[in-house]
Amino acid sequence: MGGGHHHAAQVPASLGRDLRACLRCRLVKTYDQFNKNGCENCKFFHMEQEHDRILECTTVNFSGLISSMDPTGSWAARWLRITGKFVPGCYALAVSGVLNEDMQNICEDNNIKYVPR
Repeated sequence: MGGGHHHAAQVPASLGRDLRACLRCRLVKTYDQFNKNGCENCKFFHMEQEHDRILECTTVNFSGLISSMDPTGSWAARWLRITGKFVPGCYALAVSGVLNEDMQNICEDNNIKYVPR
C-alpha cells in the first residue's frame, strides 16, 4: 500500500463468508480484522478487547459492498453520506439488524448518534 492511505480501514482480506458489517457505520471487514483492530469508525465499542461485542456490533446479514477509498469525491461515498467522518474502506450498502440496548447506550455515552436503518 502507498503512504497516502495510512488512515484507511483495512480492506477485507478475503471476500468469503466471514465478512461482517458494523451495525453502526456499515464498515465491512472479516471477523479476524474486527478481532484484531476493532472498527476504525466506532473505536468506542472496543471490539478488539471485548470480542463478544464483535457479534453484538457487527452482522453477516448485509447486502452490497462498495469501496470508498477516495471518500472525498466518489459517488459511492456521497451515496453513503460519508462526510469525512468515516475512514475510507469497504462499506455495505445495507445492513439488517440493530445494535442492542447496551451498545446503543455506549453510543449515547460517547455522544454518538445511532440511527437504526
